Amino acid sequence: MIVAVYSAKGGVGKSTLAVNLAWASAALSKRRTLLWDLDAQGAASYILGQEPATRSARASITRDADVSGLIRPSNVAGLAVLPADESLRTLDYAFHDLGKRKRLAKIAAHLESDYQRIIIDCPPGLTDTSDQILRASDLVVVPVIPSALSQRSLDVIKEYVGGKKGPKVTLAPVFSMVDRRRALHQAELLKHKGWPAIPMASAFERMSAERKPIGELLPRSAAAVQAVADLWKRIERALSK
Repeated sequence: MIVAVYSAKGGVGKSTLAVNLAWASAALSKRRTLLWDLDAQGAASYILGQEPATRSARASITRDADVSGLIRPSNVAGLAVLPADESLRTLDYAFHDLGKRKRLAKIAAHLESDYQRIIIDCPPGLTDTSDQILRASDLVVVPVIPSALSQRSLDVIKEYVGGKKGPKVTLAPVFSMVDRRRALHQAELLKHKGWPAIPMASAFERMSAERKPIGELLPRSAAAVQAVADLWKRIERALSK
């Protein structure tokens, strides 16, 4: 099953959420898990101990090659990484020229024989790459900061997905970087009571400094870790249906 973490805008905690969900899949559910980093910035790859040693990520995708040779072990047991590199910056142009809308879905189908869960860290924006990812995914987690602009970004994604032909992907909005001391955040939480919420925590910033998922930095009883675990349980239930 493939879970994409996607937003049309940056700065919403997308990459850290992707890393933490991949950690939850491997550490809590004990599933063979792959984090596929398709964001050229490579933040998720970096947190999981990867260095951009090559520039072959784009070529392996566009030439329909075997990407498994690029997969590396992470610093978390049971979690592997298909890392990003700078070549992905021009992946959109390549997809546009190829005209093959299911290239990523085809590659993912080959990877599914080795992994029970694939978590994709998507680049921000409505692009040819995001279109490919939406077609390949079983569930799309959309981190949303409790603010008007972030909400508007979610509406844009819904409209985009609704206008596509064929099977509709399931969107799962999640409040990210929640500060319950802020009146605006509290109001949005009340408006969408059923949405999961990931709290604002300094440990999320420490992730990139110490290059570890939040579950490796804090006790599992910590509120931020528990929020990630609860979200992952909801995702697993959704996938089972």
